[in-house]
Amino acid sequence: MLKKLLKLKNFIKKFSSAIVAYSGGVDSSFLLYICKKVLGSNLLAVTATSETYTKEELNQAKKFTKKYKIKHIIIKTSEFKNKNFIKNTPNRCFYCKGELFKKIEDIRKKLNYNVIFDGANYNDLFDFRPGEKAKKLYSIVSPLKEVKLTKEEIRRLSKKFRLFTHNKFQISCLSSRIVFGEKITNEKIKKVYLAEKIIKKFWEKFFRVRLERNSLRIEINKEDFKDFFNRVDVQDLVKKLKKLKFKYITFDLEGYIPIGLRFINEKNL
Repeated sequence: MLKKLLKLKNFIKKFSSAIVAYSGGVDSSFLLYICKKVLGSNLLAVTATSETYTKEELNQAKKFTKKYKIKHIIIKTSEFKNKNFIKNTPNRCFYCKGELFKKIEDIRKKLNYNVIFDGANYNDLFDFRPGEKAKKLYSIVSPLKEVKLTKEEIRRLSKKFRLFTHNKFQISCLSSRIVFGEKITNEKIKKVYLAEKIIKKFWEKFFRVRLERNSLRIEINKEDFKDFFNRVDVQDLVKKLKKLKFKYITFDLEGYIPIGLRFINEKNL
């Protein structure tokens, strides 16, 4: 793991300056921290905000960059203007990432930075990631992936450096909560956001919700099933969620499965 850290630093040193596409998650926070150590002031973090990102995540990203004195720009993306994004096909992330990287590339050219990094890690090679195609359009570089750092190794190194992001749950945009083929609307995004806020009051561990038509499905890690039903007042939780006008509230007995991986599994049935 420490050998990979050294490789990461040496890889970053190949570039005189860098922009990090910064989501505020575990991976991009770790990458940003190491880039700061290596590149110093020749570093810029760029974070996107839109209807699909929560204000809590944006605030955490601001907190991190402020703590480590990293230059930080917030940009606005407009996914809802893209009909292909709204259709929510399995390659939805291509359109979302395409717009994001196009805007960051414009900043890179204007401010004359050497390269754009993103926080993709080695595990992402084995997941369904249509956004990867958008990266190729703008020559985005993934240092964590290049040196084969896994998610678990990144968490351990983040803890070693006392980054407050080391134990954050994996995050993704709110649109990923809406199953493929279900049209994305502002109303659905807001319902998903409010549903997650309610669930967090009952359950502090990792979970995901999925919205399909007028049903809400809750996914948690399989090893947490027993704990969930022992600790959560399910009747009270359902009562509060029903106020958001969901017809059905369901619990997925398969446990949490990333939406891309679920799509691949369903294709292979």
